[in-house]
Amino acid sequence: MDPKIKNPADYHAALYIRLSKEDESEGPSQSIQNQESLLLEFVRQHRLSVYDTYIDDGWSGTNFDRPGFQRMISDIEAKKINLVITKDLSRLGRDYIMTGHYMERYFPEHRVRYISLLDGIDTGTDSTANDITPFRAIMNDMYAKDISKKIKSVKRDKQRKGQFIGGKPVYGYRMHPTQKNKIVIDQEAAPTVRAIFSMALDGMSCRQIAAQLNQKGVPTPAAYAHLPVARPGPYTGLWSSERISEMLQNETYIGNMVQGRSVKISYKSQKCLRQKPENWVVVEGTHEPLIDEETFRKVGQLISSRKHTRSRTYDFLLKGLIFCHECGYPLSVINRKNAAGEDVLYFVCRTYQRFTKAGVCTCHSIQEKTVTNAVLAKVRQLCRSYLTSSALLPIAREMLDRAERTDWTEAALSSLQSKLDTLTRHLDQMYLDRLNGLLAQEDFQRLSDRTRLERARLTEQKGALERHRKSPTLKEKEAHILVQRFMDSLDSNRELLVSLIDRIELTADKKIIIKFCFSNPENPKLPGDA
Repeated sequence: MDPKIKNPADYHAALYIRLSKEDESEGPSQSIQNQESLLLEFVRQHRLSVYDTYIDDGWSGTNFDRPGFQRMISDIEAKKINLVITKDLSRLGRDYIMTGHYMERYFPEHRVRYISLLDGIDTGTDSTANDITPFRAIMNDMYAKDISKKIKSVKRDKQRKGQFIGGKPVYGYRMHPTQKNKIVIDQEAAPTVRAIFSMALDGMSCRQIAAQLNQKGVPTPAAYAHLPVARPGPYTGLWSSERISEMLQNETYIGNMVQGRSVKISYKSQKCLRQKPENWVVVEGTHEPLIDEETFRKVGQLISSRKHTRSRTYDFLLKGLIFCHECGYPLSVINRKNAAGEDVLYFVCRTYQRFTKAGVCTCHSIQEKTVTNAVLAKVRQLCRSYLTSSALLPIAREMLDRAERTDWTEAALSSLQSKLDTLTRHLDQMYLDRLNGLLAQEDFQRLSDRTRLERARLTEQKGALERHRKSPTLKEKEAHILVQRFMDSLDSNRELLVSLIDRIELTADKKIIIKFCFSNPENPKLPGDA
């Protein structure tokens, strides 16, 4: 059906043209020139005014972030266009959900008429061609899905043959100047790779290697390849231990092609999921090695030997709440022995830990206990200024009265007993772990002390409830005990801390900045600060 336009002077048309590599397989009729010729002939016949022509050459129909398409949308938003013309519906898009969104919602809401010449679709008229448009969109989507499967199959076949199909080879290699899907050694970057393996073979850790490269000003792989950085951070352009570790374990450097480490979620999404090593596609002997296999094997053994010597994850009250004021990253904790040989936790800046010699941030080293005590003192002061025993006493009486009128006491007793049983099981398990050597003595002592303290507190609560159940007469003393117990737990209740505190920041000069979830009171200083 040839669309009829009764009042051409009322329209400012946009001619939209799209061609992807997959569409080229349909023949020359889909070419940019052919589409433009067809659209211009239609415009001439109907004496339409063309505002602009929008072309996306080499863009898939499942992607609507095309530059030409987005430019057209911007002009629609600016009310410069009220008519969009394409050769067929698949030129607009092959994702039936997004295509339907633009045809059924976006264009009508912006008073834009859409015409697809070969499909006979014209949203400015009421026709049967418009009624079957959703089915056409689904068929176009199915075509895109089928093409995606074929392309994925071809790529997988190339991977199994050891042909490189990525965008850029790993650091130390470059694309072959004449042979397609083949990589060769990059003579400019190769010395750095060999030096990294040599330093690892000498016993240097990944962090030490990264620090030395940063000190010498060696460009990172991303900087060397001139790759853009989407979100620059405090250590953008610096080598990291994670990058070094990944390189030292990459079989590409011994001549094996390693691909398929990540896969796209679907043909409609650009997001990729990392694959387990057993699902990677590894083909041996596809290119010239940069590192001999013996060196690679020895370095791998050194890395594996360190996996069991890494510091443990420590539990502390302010975990997830405390950050470095200068770089904004969370503070980590390390364990050090004091003069008496006791274990002491210290806060340190994570950025400083990773890039010590780069001078990105400062150490911020301070005892975890010192900071925690200062924060708890402020929280205790704040809570006691808002909560008093006299204010809480009526609430305690009401809770005790309610317990008498309902079966709340029985439920509370059952809950307390369940928690006590769980804590007892945890203690038993910790004792077994200590006997089997799975738990260090200092960790066992710290965790068991905390668990016993919690069990004693719950036992006291259970006893009070049982006494109250036997003697239902409300006693003033019981209400006071309930209030005092709550007041005493203010500074050790992590749930309360998380509810009150949004963020804690530690400055380089050891000042604590507490950002509460409400109006921020005066920030405290550490003991001894000026």
